[in-house]
Amino acid sequence: MGGQGDRSDVGRAPHEPSELELGRRAWRRKQTTRSVLVSLASTVVFATLLVLALRASPGWARVQDSFLDPATARESLPRVLDGLWLNLRVLLAASAGVLVVALVVATLRTLRGPVFFPLRALAAGYTDLFRGTPLIIVLYVIGFGVPGLQLFGRMDAAFWGTIALVLTYSAYVAEVFRAGIDAVHPSQRLAARSLGLTHGQTMRRVVLPQAVRKVTPALMNDFVAMQKDVGLISVLGAVDAVRAAQIEVAQHYDFTPYVVAGLLFVALALPVIRLTDWYAARLRAREQMGSLV
Repeated sequence: MGGQGDRSDVGRAPHEPSELELGRRAWRRKQTTRSVLVSLASTVVFATLLVLALRASPGWARVQDSFLDPATARESLPRVLDGLWLNLRVLLAASAGVLVVALVVATLRTLRGPVFFPLRALAAGYTDLFRGTPLIIVLYVIGFGVPGLQLFGRMDAAFWGTIALVLTYSAYVAEVFRAGIDAVHPSQRLAARSLGLTHGQTMRRVVLPQAVRKVTPALMNDFVAMQKDVGLISVLGAVDAVRAAQIEVAQHYDFTPYVVAGLLFVALALPVIRLTDWYAARLRAREQMGSLV
């Protein structure tokens, strides 16, 4: 009997959802389609009403001429794009620096034992200082104050802007990393240490991989914020997209280049924003996933 039962199990089809579950899935698909159609219709109606209201305003003609001139947009686009390339290079360099510095600071803040108190205090003071100081002030101090010490050779304004971004955003990202490290259950550390791993091996192989996975959406949001703050390096004289737009405004007596620069920054940020939303939704679905009925 047992052998016959085993042979009958071999040809059995894999587990399939019940009729109740299939009905629920069909209802969800129907509701999703309905929601998408309603959303599209309401968006079109809202956009139409907004455009009509703007065009009916008394100053629309003057605003259109000053901010939405197609000819000025075409003429200023090449120079603004060249400046955006500088923004992109600074962003990539600053992102790498922020990850390294933030990980070091977060690790220092999580050290245990009284002997490490000076390091913890130094890391805490760093995060308090740069989280409380506006970025533009850090840019002025780093971009004009540090070169005034004449400790280094002549460096480009984009270099000092990158340093200021790293110092400021490392303080924020370090706190994000620290929150992720603290969210890992202490039993993970204890289990790793019981297996003979050192503190450094435990952090590198057990704690940090889990911590980074928990805080990835927050890290991606900080990256989006840094994408637009990269434009502040223009205050140091770097000819980035914002500075290039300012030059074009002075030449054309028209604010359209600022709109062009803003749209380029939005286009640069949109892929990361959508990726962040997708990843957050994926994590949420994984946490809320239940068994089939």
